[in-house]
Amino acid sequence: MARTEGDTWDLATSVGATATGVAASRALATKQPDPLIDDPYADALVRAVGVEHSIRLADGEVCVEGDPMLDRQRMCEQIAVRTRFFDDFFRAATEAGIRQAVILASGLDTRAYRLAWPAGTTVFEVDQPAVLEFKTRTLSGLDAEPAAALHTVPIDLRDDWPAALRANGFDPSAPTAWIAEGLLIYLPPEAQDRLFDNITALSAPGSRLATEHMDAEVVSKDWTARVSQWSKKVGTDVDLTELFYSGERASARDYLAGHGWDVTVQPTEQAYAAHGFTLASELADLAAGSGYLSAILKTAN
Repeated sequence: MARTEGDTWDLATSVGATATGVAASRALATKQPDPLIDDPYADALVRAVGVEHSIRLADGEVCVEGDPMLDRQRMCEQIAVRTRFFDDFFRAATEAGIRQAVILASGLDTRAYRLAWPAGTTVFEVDQPAVLEFKTRTLSGLDAEPAAALHTVPIDLRDDWPAALRANGFDPSAPTAWIAEGLLIYLPPEAQDRLFDNITALSAPGSRLATEHMDAEVVSKDWTARVSQWSKKVGTDVDLTELFYSGERASARDYLAGHGWDVTVQPTEQAYAAHGFTLASELADLAAGSGYLSAILKTAN
């Protein structure tokens, strides 16, 4: 179903189903010998959502050896590299003394529960009300406890989420670590800019931000078609091309650099190499110009 203004979802439909698929990939990667990541809650969350193709993905039943996208090793490396980037981002931020973190479009992210947060850290999760309610209820049923002071903020990012964040105890005078993982492509171009504007306005100097960096030309051409093809092979009936917003947009790197942030982009190939992996040639072309972005706010807003 194509996106519409004000559309909503749960974890089995629309954008929510993609969050479940990502969690299924984390579950699969966690089950591998000597895994790079450990998400002890991903598998149970995916099974609680109950979407068959995501459960099969978590169990490795959709893997096809040698397939550019569905080979087990390649699938696990991809999600492990992505997950570790954002895990390590939060670790570095807390080591630098930051004690306030915000996870935008948190989906089935379990970092508030599984990372070793320093004492005094507050984590805010922002997402659709149905998504947060399901995750909180399911993790409570697993006797999982947050490892930091967790505040859930049930609101759509297209609404006035900054006001909701403040109302839930967010302190804009304190440096903050923000992540927007797997989010930007689901926002219209103008909403992406507005998201960055809001983050900047809420951030004290020294705040940090992490997200993916994607070359606009790649996204508009081969990338969407290839990702959609992969999702169909997995067995989902969700057409990802209907969930993505196309159209010319500013790159995250350029936009943030122009708004007071000191930006660093780690190319995808380097992110793989940092963990002893080699990006397959079939995926290297697809990933051209892409990478993982981290930024530090230099000046007061």
